[in-house]
Amino acid sequence: MRVLQTSESAFDGIEDWPYGARFLDVGGLRMHYVDEGPRDSPETVLLLHGEPSWSYLYRSMIPVLVAAGNRVVAPDLIGFGKSDKPARRRHHTYAAHVAWTGALLDGLDLSNITLFCQDWGSLIGLRLVAEHPDRFARVVVGNGGLPTGDVPMPKAFRLWQAFAGWSPWFPIARIIDRGTRRVLTPGERRAYDAPFSSSRHKAGARALPALVPTRPDDPGAAENRTAWQVLEAWHKPFLTTFSTGDPITRGGERILQRRIPGAAGLDHSRVRGGHFLQEDSGVELAERINALIAST
Repeated sequence: MRVLQTSESAFDGIEDWPYGARFLDVGGLRMHYVDEGPRDSPETVLLLHGEPSWSYLYRSMIPVLVAAGNRVVAPDLIGFGKSDKPARRRHHTYAAHVAWTGALLDGLDLSNITLFCQDWGSLIGLRLVAEHPDRFARVVVGNGGLPTGDVPMPKAFRLWQAFAGWSPWFPIARIIDRGTRRVLTPGERRAYDAPFSSSRHKAGARALPALVPTRPDDPGAAENRTAWQVLEAWHKPFLTTFSTGDPITRGGERILQRRIPGAAGLDHSRVRGGHFLQEDSGVELAERINALIAST
């Protein structure tokens, strides 16, 4: 496997990102993660980003969560951010990403986790909840889910899937900017482009859309159905915080609320925003996570 790394100098001068680089070996690859707040805190918040972003997406949420006394861990998925980047799409599989991120949980020995996940962070994170339920105390999902290929995907996703796979032009920052209600600043756009110093560094970003199970026999579909069996018996708090303006995941929160017992009785109000709701309503999301932890 050919593995690329983004030079640390590519991240020099990024605004609102004061965090030093931390790395953990996960299956022979370096996974970068932010680890803030007291290590002995009884509460750990795990923030899993999606496609094609990195942990920078959580820059407005991390300080609010830390201020409440939580330990906050925000990794960069393999192929994203400061993490190692396998250079060929075929090395990015659904199973591999679940295993790599699971190795981070084991390596840091995280427990009593409150998970916040969005987009591919949900496809990975909800699998980890099902596979390691004792590590998790609460789950919060914003604009995400766990597809099994048994329900047709919306047209907006099919168009995105085709674009990611075949377009000769794949502008990371512009993609994220199009998925927010607010307009990103030039500095923020530079930050989202920073991990991808060449087209070869974008193999993970190109690969993940095609890995979403859209047919019942797709790789990962059977494993997701097994995970749903665990989630349908999940009585710990399960909160949805979907946004008001995401054409890809719109309505998906109702599936989670209906099928997962831990969602009953919680305030599942939506927040203002597009697909990348962390950019539009990050502080509000962090405050809702803090409130959920304090009340359960």
